[in-house]
Amino acid sequence: MKLYDLELSGNCYKVRLFAALTQIPLTVTPVDLPGGEHKRAPLIELNPWGQVPVLEDADVVLRDSQAILIYLASKFGKTDWWPAEALGQANIAQWLSTSANEVQNGPGAARLVDKFGYALDKADALRRADRVLPLIDAHLSAHDWLANGRPTIADCAVMPYVALSHEGGVDLAPYPNIRAWIERIKALPGFIGMPAI
Repeated sequence: MKLYDLELSGNCYKVRLFAALTQIPLTVTPVDLPGGEHKRAPLIELNPWGQVPVLEDADVVLRDSQAILIYLASKFGKTDWWPAEALGQANIAQWLSTSANEVQNGPGAARLVDKFGYALDKADALRRADRVLPLIDAHLSAHDWLANGRPTIADCAVMPYVALSHEGGVDLAPYPNIRAWIERIKALPGFIGMPAI
């Protein structure tokens, strides 16, 4: 399996992190985003959205980090990370949605402005961060993990852009439960980091 990857992308890191924690073998292929490689063949043919990550597994091609996490966990039978029963999946899916929406458009977007110069509404991103981070912190005040009482792909999906909040000018000091949760993830066997985590 080949993962088309950008080292500084939190979405790519989600996949690399899950694969490392579960010992799923991936061939990581760096993509030159500043050079526009993701907008040219063959990558644009694999993902017309022109984004990474992209997972290529024989004739299967997937875009979107959340979808890739589900595919890998299901394909390799990692039912502790993505269970078979409906409630366990739903508990995780709500956090995958939070990752793709509130976290991506809050602390994730603020980071895109500060670190990469994207022309996004930084004030709006900070408002979104100020709304979602207290909700996550409150949840983690009563739970060690986001879903199902154990590490799951929910943690892999949500953690990167939360942990990278400082790169968008968002301070995690007011959120002790989030900071403790990040440290728990870092302590998992097989954990790998990325720049700034």
